[in-house]
Amino acid sequence: MGKLTPMMQQYLEIKEQHRDAILFFRLGDFYEMFFEDALKASKILKITLTSREVGKGKKVPMCGVPFHAADSYIVKLIENGFKVAICEQVSDPSQSRGLVKREVVKVITPGTVIDSEMLDANTNNYIVSLVFFGNNFGLSFADVSTGCLKVTQFVADEKDKLFSEVIRLHPSEFVVSENFKDTKIWNNIRERFPKSLVNIIPLKKNSYQHHREILTKHFNVISLRSFGCEHMHAGIVAAGALLNYLHNVQKARLRHFLKIVPYQTEAYMMIDPATRKHLELTASKTENEYYTLQNVLDKTKTAMGSRFLKNMIELPLMDEKEINLRLEAVEEFKNSALTRKKLASLFSYVYDLERLTSKISYGNATPKDLINLKESLKRLPEIKSCLSQCKSRKINFLNQNLQELPEVVRVIENAIVDDPPSTVGEGNIFKPGYSSEIDELRNILKNSKQWILNLEQNERERTGIKSLKIKFNKVFGYFIEVTKANLDAVPDDYIRKQTLVNCERFITKELKDYENTVFSAEERLSRLEIEIFNNLRNFISKYLGQIQQTANALAELDALCSLGEAAALYNYVKPNISKKHESIKIVQGRHPVVERAVGEENFVPNDLELNCEEQRIIILTGPNMSGKSTYLRQNALICIMAQMGSLVPAKSAELPIIDKIFTRIGAADDITTGQSTFLVEMNEVSNIINNATPRSLVLLDEVGRGTSTYDGLSLAWAIIEYIASKNKSKTLFATHYHELTAMERLLPGVKNFNVTAKEKDDGIVFLHKVVPGGTDKSYGIQVARLAGLPQEVIKRAEEILIQLEEKSFNTNTFGILEKKKDFEVKEEQWKELKELLEEIEELDLLNTTPLQAISALYELQKKVRSLKALE
Repeated sequence: MGKLTPMMQQYLEIKEQHRDAILFFRLGDFYEMFFEDALKASKILKITLTSREVGKGKKVPMCGVPFHAADSYIVKLIENGFKVAICEQVSDPSQSRGLVKREVVKVITPGTVIDSEMLDANTNNYIVSLVFFGNNFGLSFADVSTGCLKVTQFVADEKDKLFSEVIRLHPSEFVVSENFKDTKIWNNIRERFPKSLVNIIPLKKNSYQHHREILTKHFNVISLRSFGCEHMHAGIVAAGALLNYLHNVQKARLRHFLKIVPYQTEAYMMIDPATRKHLELTASKTENEYYTLQNVLDKTKTAMGSRFLKNMIELPLMDEKEINLRLEAVEEFKNSALTRKKLASLFSYVYDLERLTSKISYGNATPKDLINLKESLKRLPEIKSCLSQCKSRKINFLNQNLQELPEVVRVIENAIVDDPPSTVGEGNIFKPGYSSEIDELRNILKNSKQWILNLEQNERERTGIKSLKIKFNKVFGYFIEVTKANLDAVPDDYIRKQTLVNCERFITKELKDYENTVFSAEERLSRLEIEIFNNLRNFISKYLGQIQQTANALAELDALCSLGEAAALYNYVKPNISKKHESIKIVQGRHPVVERAVGEENFVPNDLELNCEEQRIIILTGPNMSGKSTYLRQNALICIMAQMGSLVPAKSAELPIIDKIFTRIGAADDITTGQSTFLVEMNEVSNIINNATPRSLVLLDEVGRGTSTYDGLSLAWAIIEYIASKNKSKTLFATHYHELTAMERLLPGVKNFNVTAKEKDDGIVFLHKVVPGGTDKSYGIQVARLAGLPQEVIKRAEEILIQLEEKSFNTNTFGILEKKKDFEVKEEQWKELKELLEEIEELDLLNTTPLQAISALYELQKKVRSLKALE
């Protein structure tokens, strides 16, 4: 490119160290981007692309954003999967000779954001590490904004479990080993998260030892046994790789990562991605987030409580003891309106302490953050006192984990003003009396204005120049201004600095000495406040563990109190749940979300009983719009709510511990993978019958409708047979194939139920009540009438339906149903055939001689020939 300007040479040297990031290069009041970075950023940020001369007439692409508005632009870039390296001017331009010194002070990536303005307060922001090591898949994930670090691993054939867990975590960024990148499962994950940033790392033969040392060094321990993950070799490699990456990116000690938590996915009810989507647990299939289980249950007052509740919904427990401890706590909160109201009021003053710990750890906490910490901790004595009245073991345990930290409250209270500036360096952070040095410097600055006024008055009297003024600008500092008419009265000790049209400007030694004192005081005050504030942050960082423990306990208490509030508002009951129970028995169950949408008084509750013997599979028939899908979903949601520790929308519920819930409800083409509706449906059904167990709950809705009638019916029949004989899962199977109701007589454990409707002259009324027995009516034409189809279409459909039901239809060359021209002949044929069948059925073969049998057979043969003649 030829000779470059010194500034551009500096840019390229810094960019070389951050080739995988978009470099925000500070130039005065702007962050500038150049070359390929400018081309990418201008397109994504929708800002003007210009150019800059870099030497000898050469120009390169350039774009820029104001430094004070940079956050919003950075968010857009990381949402699109980019890293952003922030390069600041680290030397004072006014003090620098030649080129200003610059360096990258931080790298922001989608998974390492800690600024609250860039994060969703109610959702964790996870970065996930994936490796393939020792024939196992290792998975570790972290939320850098809260200090959460967890690890698990899967054997090689548990790809579905691994995939399901990654989908649940919904990572914004990945750290992936080279050998994992080459697996088919990674291709599937990448299809789901095309915008997430991916960092590829190599794995060496000594990877386990290397990454184990990274972890032991960080946590300052000899082994990882105390954390319970020493045996997870693949998991340790994943966690070590993740922590190493975070160290390199953050360029700071990760002091808020105080522990690593191992977990097994078997500790939680398995809910695969399709089921999460169908049940709309935390995300709606439409853009209306109101229609989710999370939205109904979330009455939390803190951001960390909302995140905890979301995790409860996504991870229903398998441990009966822990489930019942939660249920006991929620029931107590439900029954005590006074406690709930008091806690809700106190929780509303508690800030996001989980995310505040990361800011303290990184040294990014602002004066306002520390005030928020103080205000939160000040509420703890009242919260503890309120909770001390509770009898629940879970509530008492969490109450004991709340650390009041009076010394932290006292130090912040004594040090920082009630309404401090947003950033350090603006001054006015500390209260008078906290630092004698600060007080002295403030007094110098406070008195400087009066000192200047006094000097101005003295100089007027000394010189006799009544119009003499002392002024200030950034170029000359303080100066004395005298009009030209009074220049003869200027004393000898005045030093001329500038001549203007109407006046001249002077300085004196006394004025310059005082100016240096004032300027020095301003600089010293700024440095001193920064130094003292950093010391204060370092003091508070010693309490990070206790603050995190308190934050975690407050988050869980807020979530449990929220569930108690929802239970009281919506009339939920405590389920009787035990691994000893084999049956699902729900009396007057309700759909928690639909009930809120239509109103409790308009929702029709329904019972459900599924057991391991005579009623393991229910075939549910009924018309469109009658509520079959709602009934399926509500029973799944009730089971999930129970195992997450929530009371449930029912009159009563006796439930077993369910290991997995599968649903196949509704489908659409998957355009990202080119799969048709029917293929999507069959993939989901295949996953179900390959993974469901006798302890699973399976919900199937309209399986087979994506293909021809006979293909769909055959598949539906075979699937029910397989589940009944192989999986033995408790199953609800909603269908329009009324032929399936015959399976009640053929397969043990299969029972027919239907959703009732009432016919009227002008249409149909849906009663939404589930009752025993099958039905052979779909009321499709009545539903079409409700939808407003033209009357001509409705009448023709009714006519065709009669023909189909009487099996007296024919098709012409174009496959279109013929109208009634051959109807009489066909009807006569059917009448003769029916009489013939009845005659055969009435033959008493046990009491018939061979001669009588031959005679009867001869007569029947004659009638068959006669019947054929009618064709």
